[in-house]
Amino acid sequence: MNDVIEALAGQLVVSCQAYPGEPMLDPRTMTQIAQAAVAGGAAGIRGKGLEDLRMMRAVLQVPLIGLVKIGKEGVFITPTLADCLEVAATGCEVVALDGTRRPRPDGLTLAQTIAGLREQYPDVLVMADCGSVGDAIAADEAGADLLGTTLAGYSGERPKTPGPDWEVVDQIVALGKRPVVVEGRIHSPADAAEAMRRGAHCVVVGTAITHPTTITGWFAKAVADARS
Repeated sequence: MNDVIEALAGQLVVSCQAYPGEPMLDPRTMTQIAQAAVAGGAAGIRGKGLEDLRMMRAVLQVPLIGLVKIGKEGVFITPTLADCLEVAATGCEVVALDGTRRPRPDGLTLAQTIAGLREQYPDVLVMADCGSVGDAIAADEAGADLLGTTLAGYSGERPKTPGPDWEVVDQIVALGKRPVVVEGRIHSPADAAEAMRRGAHCVVVGTAITHPTTITGWFAKAVADARS
């Protein structure tokens, strides 16, 4: 487990995810995108969906952070112990799950979920996707290995900032408890560099690298604004 944490230290992780209804929602497509990200220097990949993860695992040599998304509201990132076990079975080194203090669909606590996962997969790391410093404290106590800022602005506890929530990044880093994975609205290389300067263990970038619909929208808006 320490080998994986060391491999990600000071590195870029690229999140390769597509969403329902999008043309790129295909395991082969997302695996090719992941391969391209690794070729560009990504030291790890974060992927979504069991079929995507199995295909990525077969061809990638870098650590894989895996998750599933069930629904769109509440606790939906690898929300249950059963989901965690399915993700771990794909061969991911890290299972990412909702690390907030909200009720989980199967009624288990975060600590019970992590313990249940480790009973069957003792070598798998757990990344807790947190929405606040309070979540991070609770996730640390529950036994998470990595604390992510993924859900800052999405769990209802904090307002959604236009870019990264630097306040929550600073608060979680200041805990000094676990390696902090800065993720969420990292829209530029400058944002990624700033995350490292603020003490991130590693940085996860998704939309700005792997979501052409959103990136195209940014450029289209800029062109339209200039035209008007």
